Amino acid sequence: MSDAPIENLEKDIGHSFQNKSYIEDALTHSSSGRAKNYERLEFLGDRVLGLVIAQMLFERFPDEPEGDLAKRLAALVQGRFLAQIARKIDLGSYVMFSDAEKAAGGSENENILADVFEAVIGALYLDSGFDKCQSMIERLWADGFYEMKAPPQHPKTTLQEWAQAQGLPLPVYKIVGQSGPDHMPVFDVELLIEGYAPLVSQGPSRQEAERSVALAFLQTIDGQNA
Repeated sequence: MSDAPIENLEKDIGHSFQNKSYIEDALTHSSSGRAKNYERLEFLGDRVLGLVIAQMLFERFPDEPEGDLAKRLAALVQGRFLAQIARKIDLGSYVMFSDAEKAAGGSENENILADVFEAVIGALYLDSGFDKCQSMIERLWADGFYEMKAPPQHPKTTLQEWAQAQGLPLPVYKIVGQSGPDHMPVFDVELLIEGYAPLVSQGPSRQEAERSVALAFLQTIDGQNA
């Protein structure tokens, strides 16, 4: 495994694994060359996480319609948010990579951190069941629930509504570059809005790059109007 002792991670997630193979697989990247890696556990953990968060939202916001609950759910299970929590517990330091993948920054890659975190949830579910997963998620996600005062709106939606209010054509997003290996790509997306200079942002996926450039534009016009 990695140099970081798993016992420290177990303290952070509040569980000592009875079957260590579950957590070992959850912390193994495909580049390591081991027979098993985190991908199957990621699949399981993604479903467990979605169910726990959905139940939390259903109970905490009894008067909200389905559409608003869905917006909150999407924000709380997106890769960016998972990676933030993963960094708080230094999850990347526990992952087994090949030397090349580690040197390429795999332990800080947002997509990998999010995937591994879901795999850890899957491992926890197999080792201890749903209630233990719910307890961990409620604790680690507490700040996210507290800070989310209202159902979030995607920056692209906000930008589209702004453009329509200004009588402008809809924003246009174009991929203008892609770099990095296949398993860790970086997309460059250009935003075109009539009457404004083009703006380019990067992200680990096309969707994240589009989100990033829309948010950057909104922050720019907010600064101009301040």
